[in-house]
Amino acid sequence: MKSAILATLIASATAFAPSATTRSSTQLNEFANGLVGGESVEPMPFRPDGPKNAANFDPAGFTERAPEWIGWFREAELKHGRQAMLATVGLVVPQFVRIPGPQFSFEAVPNVLDAHDALLDTSMKQILLFISFAEAMS
Repeated sequence: MKSAILATLIASATAFAPSATTRSSTQLNEFANGLVGGESVEPMPFRPDGPKNAANFDPAGFTERAPEWIGWFREAELKHGRQAMLATVGLVVPQFVRIPGPQFSFEAVPNVLDAHDALLDTSMKQILLFISFAEAMS
């Protein structure tokens, strides 16, 4: 009984021990200056050349043409991806919730897709200015 408890304690202690680290090849780390994200194993069956995974995926060749801009490219990709997610939420939420005001009511604009044309002279200019300001500042 004591040996079973001792074996269990030793096994659980090894679970918290640091694992041995392996060095990856320098060829893999050369992509995108060794930044995280280039070592994906997601399948990409429609990739025209090379292996059919997402590792070192750069079809436009940005990393070869402008390696000093890689950080900016990554930040821009994150920013525009987040903006796209917010735009999707902004398309769905107004179907259920509206801000106060007669021009924004469900009777004035029954379909969210028609809101662009219905509010062209009022709110759309403010939205354009806000987006332009946010894009210029970041």
